[in-house]
Amino acid sequence: MNAWINAILYQLTWLAAVGGAGHGWWWAGPAAALVFAAWQLGASRVRRADFFLILVAVVLGLLVDSLFARSGLLRYAAAAPWHQFAPAWILALWVGFALTLNHSLAYLKTHLPAAAALGGIGAPLAYWAAASGFGAVMFPADPTPSLATLALVWALLVPALCLTARHLSAQQSRPVALHGSAR
Repeated sequence: MNAWINAILYQLTWLAAVGGAGHGWWWAGPAAALVFAAWQLGASRVRRADFFLILVAVVLGLLVDSLFARSGLLRYAAAAPWHQFAPAWILALWVGFALTLNHSLAYLKTHLPAAAALGGIGAPLAYWAAASGFGAVMFPADPTPSLATLALVWALLVPALCLTARHLSAQQSRPVALHGSAR
């Protein structure tokens, strides 16, 4: 049941972030991500892994989406608190996505080709939906290079995040050796 709640909360976070950005409410995504993170971290059996995965995802999101913005591949609505970097609402999406990898999307951790397919197909569709349905993202006149870049980058990022999630979860589940114990 928690996997379903996780998936639903992620979708609600996505809608709040993208819909909010389309209306100029940059804070709606971070607020939704905060609620999602509070619930998921409270319910998680791999809380520490989830927390560190959030940190990794936010750093990656700041780098990747800032590169998209600075290169002109994408422009973001509600680009607060800064215009040359990934906006807060996009980082909220990275937080939300990270919180699915040990839960509703845990399957992908052991099925990396499926993770690559999800990233390569799903991410460009999500950005396109954010652009066409909500006005949260703007593409150049010819969106083809942007969509191809998104597909390639996300086809690599999702498996990398899945491997990170798998490593962090495994690390958390290992018993802690006591200092000075017999070997």
